[in-house]
This record gives sequence, C-alpha cells and structure tokens, in this order.
Amino acid sequence: MDINRKTAYYILEDMERDQAFSNLAINRREKEFQPSAPAFVRELVYGVLRYRLQLDYVIGQLADRKGRLKRSDRILLRMGLYQLMCMDSVPEYAAVNETVALARVFCRGRERFINGMLRGYGRKKDELLWPDRKTHLVESLSVQYSCEPWIIRLWLSQYGAERTEEMLRAANVTPQLGIRTNLLKTTAEELQKRLEEEGFSLTPMAEVPEGFFVRGSGLLATEAYKEGWFSVQDESSMAAVAALNPQPGDTVIDVCAAPGGKTMFAAERMKNIGKILAGDLYPKRLALLESQQQRLGVSIVECRAWDASQVQEELLDTADRVLVDAPCSGLGVLRRKPEIKYRDEASAQGLPQLQSAILQASSGYVKEGGVLVYSTCTVNEEENSRVTRKFLLENPGFTKIEERQMYLGCQEGDGFYICKMKRKLPC
Repeated sequence: MDINRKTAYYILEDMERDQAFSNLAINRREKEFQPSAPAFVRELVYGVLRYRLQLDYVIGQLADRKGRLKRSDRILLRMGLYQLMCMDSVPEYAAVNETVALARVFCRGRERFINGMLRGYGRKKDELLWPDRKTHLVESLSVQYSCEPWIIRLWLSQYGAERTEEMLRAANVTPQLGIRTNLLKTTAEELQKRLEEEGFSLTPMAEVPEGFFVRGSGLLATEAYKEGWFSVQDESSMAAVAALNPQPGDTVIDVCAAPGGKTMFAAERMKNIGKILAGDLYPKRLALLESQQQRLGVSIVECRAWDASQVQEELLDTADRVLVDAPCSGLGVLRRKPEIKYRDEASAQGLPQLQSAILQASSGYVKEGGVLVYSTCTVNEEENSRVTRKFLLENPGFTKIEERQMYLGCQEGDGFYICKMKRKLPC
C-alpha cells in the first residue's frame, strides 16, 4: 500500500470523524507515518478538501444504489476521483489501483464497488449533468467551486456576482507562504540573502517591508528559523499590526492574541521596548505564544487568560494601543483552511454580538489620544463594517482613522478587515 495515499486517508478521516483542523491533522499524521512524498500528500488532502462538494456531486451521479455511503467509502471515492479529475501527474490506472488497494484495508469487502465507481467515471464523465448557471446560480456556484450555499448567498447579497465568483475562485488557489523578518535579530536584506543562498526564492511584500513570500521546501527546518530570524505570517495579518503602528516604549494590549503572530510582530516593531499584555480565552493557546518568545528574543510580553468580552477593570485607560483581532467566521482564509467552506450557517450566528462585546470592552483600555484597531480574517459586512459602524455610533469619543476590507483574490494576502480608530483628546 502506498504510504503517501495511506497518510492522506488518515488525515481526511481525522477531519471527518473528529472535525480536526486540516493543518493540525496533516502535521500529526505526517509525523506519524513519515510519507516519502509529503508534497503529494498535501496536494491530495487539500485538493479533496477544496473540491469536496463537487466530488460528492459526481459520486451522487455515479452511484447506482441509493442510501448513504459509509465514511470510509466516501473518503476513498473522493481521493480516487480527485486524482482522476484534477491530478494530471497521476496516471488513471494508478489513481484507480492505489485507491482499490486502500479499500482492501479500510473498507474490506467494498473493493469491487470502489473499483466500479472509479472506472465508471472514466466511461461517464462526459455525460455528467451540472446545475444550470442561469436558472440555479447559487447551486451552480456551490458545485463548481465547492462551497456551502449560505456563504454564496451571503457574498452575492453583499458584494454582487462578479466579486463573489472572484473570491470563490481564489478560495481554491494554493496561497503563497508569507514570512516576517524579525528585526530584533537581523534585517530584511540579510534574511533574504541567507535564505536565497539556501535555495529559497523570496519576493518582497507590498504591505510591509519586513515581509516576503517564499517558495521552497523545508523552510521551518532551516537554522534561520530555529535562530528566530523569521516567523511565518500572512501579509494581511501583518497589515493589521502595521495599522496599529506600535512604538518603542508603548503599552499595548492584544486582547485575542493566541497563537501570537501579531503580538510578536508588535514586540519586534517596538524593538522589544515597552510592554505588551496578551490575552486569550484558552490558556493552552497562550502556551503557543509563550513558546515563541524565547525563539524570537522577545521579553516584553505578558500573557493572561481572560474572557475578552468582559471588562478588566484594572486595565481601564492604561494602553497606548489596543488590538482587537476578534474571533470570526474565517471566510477570508478559505485558501488555507478549506474545511471552513463546509461549516453550517449556525456557526456564524452570534459572532457579530460577540465581536461587538469584545470591541466595547476593549475600548475602555485605550488612553485618551490612543489607538484602537479592530480586525478579522473574514469577508462579511455583518462581522466587519457593521460592527465598527455600530461601535462608533455608540462611542462618539472615538473617531475612525482608516478602514480597509481586503477581498480574497484582490491581493496576495488573505481576505481581511482592518479598522483603525483613535480615542479623542479632551477639548
């Protein structure tokens, strides 16, 4: 049995059975099985995830029998069909035979069924029926781009058909890997030179001078990473800290900090001078942040577990800058976490209320003349502009300085929202 496809199967099963996050499931299973071609594993896993609804639509037309397929059957059929439909580098016989080999282990007795379904695709692929775009727009987009209909309806109502399809298309594209230079230990020029000498290709980011997009494998195994010369971070995420613009000597509060990328970037921009209080609801997530401090040479961050929607009285009027990177639906990071495309609509309900509560509580920590930044990694007016508009109407002591909605596909970074506000000085 092929170890790479076996690893991919276990990752997809983890996600189906346990609702595991794709990145965590991949890291765990790759460490366990040590596949010979991890790039193939990731391409197969993310491909199945990105096109799951489309694959299931095809399975529904190929299946003669009615009734619900077992989880193992469906996972293997998705894997086999994705290789047949989308992976030109995999010969048809290999896609079928290797999937059948997996079936002998994971769904014994179903080999003939799996084999028949995959070979049936080769015979019937030109006869498959697809939803009509003109009469069933939402269903057509849902099947073509493999995304839950409620997300499509949401985007159509807020952004129109052209931008919606642009974002759906972008959601199925593998994102570039972004890194952030740690200016406490090196310069962007020195980092670029060192990594390029090791065979990596670096392209400077437009948003921040410390940032690069990187191509190449084994980046996190380099000595430069181990020595804390850089961290992995998306360009849009860095833009939120750039808007906050923390300065050496500032007191900064990051109210929803874990896993800590923005917190560490703020500390680096502050030259490790001043104070950052980083809070999060879950202590285990804060442990991830604390583990980065030593590697990066950061010593000004204090971590504290709290419920960000509740006011911390001792922090009132204490911060020069406050960052509220609020929990959100994550619709801006579908390229990185395609499993988000399949969450039900109920998962997003109640988020605007929570976000408003966190923003309102956190605003009290800002000194007069201080800066408040609200950000999310989603593309949804209800969680973004409507939250900040409501806040500014209810809090006339704050004024809006800058507001940006970054859409999927319109820049190299993720979909992101940033609103920078300032607390007014007394007249």
